[in-house]
Amino acid sequence: MRTRLLPLLIVLLAAVLLALGIPLAGSLAAAQQQRVVVDRMDDAARFAALAQFVTDGPGGSRRTTTDERRASLRSELESYYDVYGIRAGVFYRKGTEAMANAPGDWFVPRAGEVRRAFDEALLSRRSHDPPQAWPWQHSRLVVASPVIRDGDVVAVVVTDSPTEQLRSRILHGWLVIGAGEIAAMLLAVGAALRLTGWVLKPVRVLDATTHDIATGRLKSRVAVAGGPPELRRLARSFNEMAHNVEAVLEQQRAFVADASHQLRNPLAALLLRIELLALELPENHAEIASVRTEGKRLAQVLDDLLDLALAEHAEADLGLTDIGALAGERVAAWAPAAGAKGVSLTGDCPPTTAWADPIALSSALDAVIDNAVKFTPEGGTVEVAVSADGDTTTVVVTDTGPGLTDEELARVGDRFWRSGRHQNVKGSGLGLSITRALLAAGGGSVDFAHQEPRGLRVTVSVPRHPPAAEPTPGAR
Repeated sequence: MRTRLLPLLIVLLAAVLLALGIPLAGSLAAAQQQRVVVDRMDDAARFAALAQFVTDGPGGSRRTTTDERRASLRSELESYYDVYGIRAGVFYRKGTEAMANAPGDWFVPRAGEVRRAFDEALLSRRSHDPPQAWPWQHSRLVVASPVIRDGDVVAVVVTDSPTEQLRSRILHGWLVIGAGEIAAMLLAVGAALRLTGWVLKPVRVLDATTHDIATGRLKSRVAVAGGPPELRRLARSFNEMAHNVEAVLEQQRAFVADASHQLRNPLAALLLRIELLALELPENHAEIASVRTEGKRLAQVLDDLLDLALAEHAEADLGLTDIGALAGERVAAWAPAAGAKGVSLTGDCPPTTAWADPIALSSALDAVIDNAVKFTPEGGTVEVAVSADGDTTTVVVTDTGPGLTDEELARVGDRFWRSGRHQNVKGSGLGLSITRALLAAGGGSVDFAHQEPRGLRVTVSVPRHPPAAEPTPGAR
């Protein structure tokens, strides 16, 4: 969720910063140019004031009286051009002749920005809105001001400025704005990380606790501190639900255990009465033998139910265990039973360690090997192999029995389930369910698959690394 929420927040923050930064950059460029335009207008106004004293037109009768003033104006323009590199001139109305200009070969062209500014000044208007100069454009800044005498425009002052310095200042200002935007973006990303972490931390804790409860650690709970109020309420509701589920499961376990225990005494008395009744009946009486068999089967089912209830709620006593040695012991223990049935039981059990409850693992291996020997016909083989692979150690038990179909593989391990082909074989259908519960309590698992060319492959897996520390309720 964080990978989806965080990009959305970053995009929104970037959009806000761009929405603020772009107008700010445009405003900065306009302000920088306005400063230059005002400066050029002041210069043009000063030159226009000087030009007012040069009142004769080209070829006028009073040329001799204005030569000194014209020379002074030309000197001002030349100094201005030499110092600032700005072309400037005072041109008569037609624009083809100059009262004074610098450089001397610069005149008003027939078209272009200079001509437009010149024509606008002829209408007694100063240049007020030159086109904006941008850092990527190699443009010039033109400002024109009319020279007015007796209410008439007699000449026009035009300045044509290079914009390198202006564009450099705009670019520098933009870099400052960009640096500020980047810094603000980094701060915003940091704030977004903290915000998403604060919002999603309870969700991650809730997810981890849900996984813990799903894998059998029913004592896990969610801390209600931290996060938004809605998630805190959700954590409290989840804890209440987990507590109720744990209570229901505990009641169920207690009921199964109590029922199994309470039924054993009446059943034992009933079996005793059956045995007494058998003494009064003819030997090998078919009905009494059938009743005796069903009674013993019911006693076995009650014992298995009690074992299953204990296995599903028992805390595993995990420790570093030599799986090879333990599997070898179980192979040796079952070898006489296999030999009595004419089944070859062999084991390849090299030393390898893993984290397991030795008692629970022994019981699980007993159930698996018992099933393999039970369903393997005379002359068949049962093999037990121990191996370590990555993070797990596996004990693989294979047999050459009839195996199971795909539909039966999907149900093997369910409580009280037995294949229809094996109903005449002794058993309650709870052995593999108990095995699965015992292994799950210690972080292990059991899997079933086909064995080629025939038979069943059962894989018991246990972790090679120690489990994570069990959290105390409310410690998250």
